[in-house]
Amino acid sequence: MFARLKARAARAARAARVGRGCGRAFRRAAPAVAVALLVLVCAAAAPAPVASDEAATAKYFASMRHDPLRLLVFLREMPKGGDLHNHLSGAIYAESYLRWSAEDHLCLATATMTLVTGTCDAGAGRPAASAVLQNAVLFNQAIDALSMRHWNRSLSGHDHFFATFGKFGPASSKTGEMLAEVAARAAAEHVSYLELMLTPAGMATAELARRTGWDPNLASLRDRLLAAGFRAAVAAEAKQRFDEAEARQRALLHCGTSQADAGCRVTVRYISQVARATAPEQAFAQMLAGFEIATEDPRVVGLNLVQPEDAPTAIRDFSLQMSMLDFLHGRYPAVKIALHAGELTEGLVPPEALRFHIRDSVKIGHALRIGHGVDVMHEDGALPLLREMAARRVLVEIALSSNDLILGVKGTRHPLRTYLNYGVPVALVTDDAGVARSSLTLELRKAVEEHGLDYRTLKQMARNSLEFSFADAATKTRLRTELEEAFHTFERTTLNPEP
Repeated sequence: MFARLKARAARAARAARVGRGCGRAFRRAAPAVAVALLVLVCAAAAPAPVASDEAATAKYFASMRHDPLRLLVFLREMPKGGDLHNHLSGAIYAESYLRWSAEDHLCLATATMTLVTGTCDAGAGRPAASAVLQNAVLFNQAIDALSMRHWNRSLSGHDHFFATFGKFGPASSKTGEMLAEVAARAAAEHVSYLELMLTPAGMATAELARRTGWDPNLASLRDRLLAAGFRAAVAAEAKQRFDEAEARQRALLHCGTSQADAGCRVTVRYISQVARATAPEQAFAQMLAGFEIATEDPRVVGLNLVQPEDAPTAIRDFSLQMSMLDFLHGRYPAVKIALHAGELTEGLVPPEALRFHIRDSVKIGHALRIGHGVDVMHEDGALPLLREMAARRVLVEIALSSNDLILGVKGTRHPLRTYLNYGVPVALVTDDAGVARSSLTLELRKAVEEHGLDYRTLKQMARNSLEFSFADAATKTRLRTELEEAFHTFERTTLNPEP
């Protein structure tokens, strides 16, 4: 009897699955025991939870990961969360700098391929930028000089990369246009959040640092700067810069209108940058500016040290700068810190410089996130350090293209897999997408092709990019909710594409 009822319930459930519905099946399976059995069968036949969409998407990804074109389409459409390590001036493609230079009547000094002000004279090697746009040969030479496109691989990628920033000239001061470009591009590849590194109040900071000079007594130095009106000066300059730039960005993207660009929906926050290759009084003043502005303006969510970590001054003053951060962190404990550390490799610097930068950035510099971290296995006690970073939940911002171009480190020589194996949280970042001619989509592709990452790992990295962001709690909650909704839609669409 039980066997017959079980068979009857199974037939009813099959009928439900082909369109007659479990409700009708319940009516046909009247006996109580059959109803109980049918509940179990129907439950098993019900739509699987969202996790099954993820599993199916992961399976599909595994089936096509070696097809470069299908992989590119998949990664381009995949929700990516945030880009946490993004230098605004390096994010702009050289074509934009040339176009803006033409609009502002700038010139190109062809001897150095630098955009400059002044009187343009093609015969004297200073053609107008507008003329460069009309000369295909000169245009291509300029793009190559202002980026890593077609760079001569017999020469130093490191030197060519960092030299580009000095060539942008006045065009890199057009912050509103730059914000519009990076926000629109982020939206186009399904990036919802950006933390952009820039200098919020460079003029006031530099002048007050020059007047005040250096004092190894950091408490006294801070007091002297504040007594000179530092707080109000940097806050006012930063506010004016951000207000004007964001207004220009909104106008360019038509935000608030029916023609609004998708970039209007990208959440942008700023990281106050500190030039680590400058004199101690300037570095300290820039740090203090970052802490002060982040305390007053919610758009600024932290600070970071920039410029080449291997620069002579950066090497000489590394420990001094960590002590500055330690001191200021004690005065401003709520301000978050991310630090470039370990953007080094053997041969670039003496071996001693490879042994402690990441560790000291975390322990003394109070870094919640590490940018690059390429030389981690050269650190003294590398394995305990990895375990400590995992325990502390210190995220590493992984910039694969940048590390390849600047340091020549890629594939199995890159520590990405090591960080993953030790449970250190990581997120993929662009670093300088314009200079590197990259995008977050292409960083994901590099992670798949060179490191064999699977879909679930990429998805977790996207989640990490928001979880470890410096956004306020309410913004972070909103972004994380939107990311999960976007993944749900993406996975359903991937599994059930439109015909």
